[in-house]
Amino acid sequence: MPLNRRLAFILILAFGTGACEVTEPAAGTDDDGEAPEMSKCGPTRAVVDKVIDGDTIVLASGEKVRYLMVDTPEITNGKNECFGQQARDFNAEYVLGQEVTLTYDVECADAYDRLLAYVEVPDGELNSLLVARGYGCVLNIPPNGEDRADEFKAIQAAAQEQKAGLWGMCGDVC
Repeated sequence: MPLNRRLAFILILAFGTGACEVTEPAAGTDDDGEAPEMSKCGPTRAVVDKVIDGDTIVLASGEKVRYLMVDTPEITNGKNECFGQQARDFNAEYVLGQEVTLTYDVECADAYDRLLAYVEVPDGELNSLLVARGYGCVLNIPPNGEDRADEFKAIQAAAQEQKAGLWGMCGDVC
């Protein structure tokens, strides 16, 4: 199978997967006057209020979300790593002010109290799209992502082969 078709197939498989099921509505309502859908980890749908960098967002509810399985170059706390601003801008283009779907894995949050999720928009899942377009590298921290590690590694290998994004512009990455 040609590389572009194989990558497209991998991305199609990536959309909409995850471990947490929708449970019951939470207290309060969303913009439509209906109770937002919740999982044991947090909201399953939310509007993005702020984009911190390529792999971290803030929801309108104030909760921070760190994308699972991807690590983009740092641009916070005085850092300005190669391709970091491009990763942030790419992320913002897809999610800022938009409603996203959040899917969680085994662990709900990290040591910084950020929700850990796969983030999906109408065009697909941002986690795998960031890796496929060369805006970030695979970051697998088990137990989260164990069932998708090979998939993300294959996506990264294709991006490296194509010299997509940071793979064609930055020196030592990941």
